[in-house]
Amino acid sequence: MTDQPRTPDLSVGRSVIVEVARLAALEVPEVLRVARRGPRWRAALAGPPVMVRVRADGVTVKLRIIARPGADLAETGKRVRDAVGRAVERLLGLRVNEVSVLIDGVGG
Repeated sequence: MTDQPRTPDLSVGRSVIVEVARLAALEVPEVLRVARRGPRWRAALAGPPVMVRVRADGVTVKLRIIARPGADLAETGKRVRDAVGRAVERLLGLRVNEVSVLIDGVGG
């Protein structure tokens, strides 16, 4: 048995993961908002624009964005996926299994 100091376990709240994902998506210039399209009452019934599932083998993130007019939507989705995955892994030390991006609208 060695007398090495034990590294404390880190627990990260789901709301922290959601906020890191939201901020990472907003760093992509083509993203106007992280939100659901439509009236607020419908968005309230449908749930939040960022959903996180935490499991023992990693994290799954699903988010909805509104893109800027004129943005290449396929490239924007890819850039958001990459940015969110990197941010969650680097800042929180969590393994990311999947990042799903739904472009729910353009402009406005």
